[in-house]
Amino acid sequence: MAFEPPQRLVRALAESAPDGDAWVEKLPETTREAVALRELTVERVQVPGGRSSLVVLVRLADGTPAVLKLAPPRSRPEAERAALAHWGGLGAVQLVESTATEGVLLLERLHPDVSVRSLPEAKAWLEAAGTLRRLWVTPPEGAVFETVAERTGRQAVAMRGAPVSAEVAGLVDAALSAREELLAAPPEARLLHGTFRQSKVLAGERASWLAVGPDPVVGECAFDLARLVRDRVEDLIASPSGASTTRRRVKRLAESLDVDQERLRGWTLFRAVESGVRALRVGRPRDAELLLEFAGWL
Repeated sequence: MAFEPPQRLVRALAESAPDGDAWVEKLPETTREAVALRELTVERVQVPGGRSSLVVLVRLADGTPAVLKLAPPRSRPEAERAALAHWGGLGAVQLVESTATEGVLLLERLHPDVSVRSLPEAKAWLEAAGTLRRLWVTPPEGAVFETVAERTGRQAVAMRGAPVSAEVAGLVDAALSAREELLAAPPEARLLHGTFRQSKVLAGERASWLAVGPDPVVGECAFDLARLVRDRVEDLIASPSGASTTRRRVKRLAESLDVDQERLRGWTLFRAVESGVRALRVGRPRDAELLLEFAGWL
């Protein structure tokens, strides 16, 4: 079987590929080797798939359905493995394979085409928030995860160096100031999903809903919740009440998950502006426009 990566993955990885990186070109052969080593039967490549890894639906030698996931080093797959092992299936997909092959994860099969986004909106928010709460645990001793300060520090450097308009520069300044204030007195740190949103919560057999695709980080819970605030941003921008809906969403999510509302607003601002500036840098002006308009409401 040919293991050609979906175009969505190719485009996304091209945005962040270092010079000379050949991970995508080697991916078909890497996948064939991973399948043969584990004696897997391949069903299909998940399309359109994600933006940071190749996902292949497979069956184990005994017929059990599973997922083979391959990710480049810059997507931090070993941190994902460590986080999933620590969660042990509570709120998140389980590892099937205990032995580690760098950049390759074998996971339990969920329903890849059914996320909480398929639920009515109110129910979707409830299930997503409940799933996220289960992931916020004390980090494992001895494990080295990136911290919120470290991750946002790298992002802040890129934001400062980005050529932007005067209007966007004002948002960048506000986002960077919010970050400095938030890091000055952070609450107790937890292990966080890192990139949580409704599409990252899939239906399962072992549990109704389980999180997938973490980019784990250690820090305060408000940072993790901030990405969820802007879920379905296209719908928010299209709505005449988008700004007021956004502010109500911040309030409700903060209250439902016992997170400080102002800290959630601050991290939501930073993460939206960072994503918007990055979208401008890699040539996605429409995405940037949506994100920066959303950030302006905060």
